[in-house]
Amino acid sequence: MSPGSSGLNVLLLAAVVMCALSVVSSQHKARKLFIELQKEKEHAQQMEVEWGQLQLELSTWATPARVEKIAARQLQMQLPVNGQVRFIRVEPNGQTDKQP
Repeated sequence: MSPGSSGLNVLLLAAVVMCALSVVSSQHKARKLFIELQKEKEHAQQMEVEWGQLQLELSTWATPARVEKIAARQLQMQLPVNGQVRFIRVEPNGQTDKQP
């Protein structure tokens, strides 16, 4: 063996060790990111379930029968009789035409 090849061997050994450490480090990062991705997917799934529940709750709270019942009981509102209803037509030029 020549004296120069010993230094080359040490340099190559250092390069191999650095590459091995780099591979281990990148795999560790990849695993951490994958775990984080799985947690975020689970969180997104939970949010989808909650969104569906909120949509269902909204449709329940906004049913016309419920709104009418609350309007009558709590706000003392009543449906207008025929004589109380008036229609107003807006013409394209901005003028209004009131009809009884």
